[in-house]
Amino acid sequence: MRKLKYKDLLSISDLSEEELTYLLEISKLFKGRYYAGERVINVLGGKSVAMIFQKPSTRTRVSFEVAIHQLGGYALYLNWNDLQLGRGETIADTARVLSRYVDGVVARVLKHSDLVELASHSSIPVINALSDLEHPCQTLADLLTIWEKKGRLEGVKITFIGDGGDNVLNSLLLASAKLGIDISIATPVGYEPKEVILKMAESDARKHGSTIEVIREPEVAVRGADVIYTDVWVSMGQEAERARRIADLSKYKVTVDLIKLAKEDVIFMHCLPAKRGEEVVDDVIDGKWSVVWDQAENRLHTQKAVLALLL
Repeated sequence: MRKLKYKDLLSISDLSEEELTYLLEISKLFKGRYYAGERVINVLGGKSVAMIFQKPSTRTRVSFEVAIHQLGGYALYLNWNDLQLGRGETIADTARVLSRYVDGVVARVLKHSDLVELASHSSIPVINALSDLEHPCQTLADLLTIWEKKGRLEGVKITFIGDGGDNVLNSLLLASAKLGIDISIATPVGYEPKEVILKMAESDARKHGSTIEVIREPEVAVRGADVIYTDVWVSMGQEAERARRIADLSKYKVTVDLIKLAKEDVIFMHCLPAKRGEEVVDDVIDGKWSVVWDQAENRLHTQKAVLALLL
């Protein structure tokens, strides 16, 4: 396997079209070997990975810990408040110390700027396991799932419904633009994608022949969709805005009636956890369209690829 261009994976923008494709190919290889009975492939050779979590998690923590174990490595879970970081030690000093102890860092943080600072002072790879700006590891799992279900990525149309400033959408936008995937975003006024993300994605979309549109009506956005994607309306740290966000996004719930306006073979995706009854109804997430459990599983296989190619 060949290494990635950059030391770290902080953003989908760190990856070229070729690297994205290569990561997905390696993910598929690891998944195939997993189902062939190879539960441990000694790629990491006993290397240690520190997992710094400032935000709680189910899928991210479990999938990374299992991935590291199945690659022959050792995962060390570190809660932000259990470290000296929680008592005022600088991120730079923590990065320098960890670089002497472990071979890589997986970090799930509140502020993307903290992740950038951690990586800039680390001599070892740093992987973004979620920040307020992006969730690149989720997007890799999403892409693998779409590839498995649709047999292709180029020319697929994804419709994202809900908060256009969502960190998961940011990574999905950047990846889609690089791979020739069309993306339609249905979002209310005031919830549009971040301008810096949208401009980067639009630049890549022009090069790769994909389209990006931001519209208000979810019923229009889902026309011709191969994939319908949504995320929670109130993320961690946005609790104080809950009432306003629920009111603003109330028309953007994914229902069976909405799903039926898309292609007949449309699939439904959600990065989880889902707030059932808010952004999506039970009949959709539990229905024939849903691939969310395959999507969640693929976090394991794509993260193995990231770990293998960085470490």
